Amino acid sequence: MLDLLFETSWEVCNKVGGIYAVLSTKAKTLQKSYKDKVVFIGPDLWTDGHESPYFIETKTPLDSWVRQAVLPAAMTVRTGRWNVPGKPLVVLVNYHSLFPYKNNLYADMWSRFGVDSLHGYGDYDESCMFAYAAALAIESMVKWSGAQRVVAHFDEWTTGMGLLYVKANLPQVATVFTTHATSIGRSISGNGKPLYDYMAGYNGDQMAGELNMQSKHSLEKAAAHAADAFTTVSEVTARECEQLLERRPLVTPNAFEQNFVPRGEKLPHARVGARECLLRVASSLTGVQYAPDTLLVATSGRCEFRNKGIDLYLDALNSLRFTLGRLSSVERRVVAFVLVPAWVQAPRADLADAVAAGRTSRLFNPVITHSLHNEDSDVIYGKINYLGMRNDLHDRVHVIYVPSYLDGRDGIFDMTYYDLLPGLDLTVFPSYYEPWGYTPLESVAFGVPTITTNLAGFGQWVLDNRGGNAKKSGVRVISRTDSNYSDAVDAIAGSMMNVYMMADTEMRRIRTHARGTGRLASWTHFMDSYTVAYLQALACAKSRTESMITHDYDSYL
Repeated sequence: MLDLLFETSWEVCNKVGGIYAVLSTKAKTLQKSYKDKVVFIGPDLWTDGHESPYFIETKTPLDSWVRQAVLPAAMTVRTGRWNVPGKPLVVLVNYHSLFPYKNNLYADMWSRFGVDSLHGYGDYDESCMFAYAAALAIESMVKWSGAQRVVAHFDEWTTGMGLLYVKANLPQVATVFTTHATSIGRSISGNGKPLYDYMAGYNGDQMAGELNMQSKHSLEKAAAHAADAFTTVSEVTARECEQLLERRPLVTPNAFEQNFVPRGEKLPHARVGARECLLRVASSLTGVQYAPDTLLVATSGRCEFRNKGIDLYLDALNSLRFTLGRLSSVERRVVAFVLVPAWVQAPRADLADAVAAGRTSRLFNPVITHSLHNEDSDVIYGKINYLGMRNDLHDRVHVIYVPSYLDGRDGIFDMTYYDLLPGLDLTVFPSYYEPWGYTPLESVAFGVPTITTNLAGFGQWVLDNRGGNAKKSGVRVISRTDSNYSDAVDAIAGSMMNVYMMADTEMRRIRTHARGTGRLASWTHFMDSYTVAYLQALACAKSRTESMITHDYDSYL
């Protein structure tokens, strides 16, 4: 079906968010279908002293292209393989030499597609230059290879400029654009505006002007309309795209590669090791010797306080704290982690020493594992303090804020997120704005029951495909609206209480059902929707090139 498939993203070999998980787990299935016809393209952000741990610079079939490629403006590339299951081909592009040509590119994209770059700020210029460099690399590889059936897939607004360049200069190449979350929808919700109650009344262009998002929205909307196939990750976001970008997308759900999950007896073994690490750090911080049956709960993801429902998670934990405080008959504790990277300064030396020595000691400020540059203004730390959650000895619920990436080198846990995930008893992701929801999917794939919401694409997918019985799916889907915050807090606190009181046999059964949901949401089941998008894009490209040939022939006559 395909001679070449390019997929471009800022998160190729660059682990900064959920799109990395999407692409890195999809790679194996793509490689199985299109062996070494798949080329991922990402930014070359790395230096000799700080190399990407995910990029393997090695000999590849692209070596002959690199030797003869003449790229504009002294632009450079590196080729190798992505160090994930499937080991796909990858090209990292260094785009910094293209900045002098930025204004010419913006002027061209304004005249061709009406992209308003005048109001760009923050990461706009850097994203556009990366996307431009990726498109130049695609142009060069297409001409070198002589491939006929080529699909160029671009993820998020950050790559939109690349799609538009390909559309303008390589009409024979089929283009696919995926928005994982509209820039304006995220901005509306992130600014505390009610997105869902008033969705039908929002105009994307008007809101972009109001929220100073003109350039990103303009670029994203242009890419969505120019693409031969426009896709998004859930029905929840499809409705958002239709309203704010004014084009209805195909729905191509995200999935998870089961190769990331320990198999057979390795999973229970991984669970034991993860729990030991989590409890050891907690004891070294709070001075409490936690029992083996301590309920371990966590949330994780980007620091989007409202969008990700971190506010709701902390309020629900506080409600649970007061509930358990009134029950004198219960002794079991809850340790709830907030695994959300922030502006971290360093691992706490006193905690690192206590962990290394195996010392159970109550440290000063026993709620946080790493020091912050902005402790006074960090919204999560501020909320924990506001609620008075100080991990006092009499509290049944303790909260531990981990503001560092868990990449195995954080200085406290020194285990990756995937290594720690199996040790949890429950995860909670009560999102307000969540186009898909990779974190709850990861959780059930590892056999950890999870709580999410109907405003998350994954939560809605569970309701549509597994029903609302959490004991049968391992997923509790809470109803969230623009106006039921308190009800959602109560529902999540009640669900956590149910798990707290649950017998071990029932918990094991739910963990098994959670893994079943994870397998149902694997790439082997979801890849067909991407194939539909590729075929649609190829059909459009074929029609376009045939029309051009006919036009040229008519002109000749």
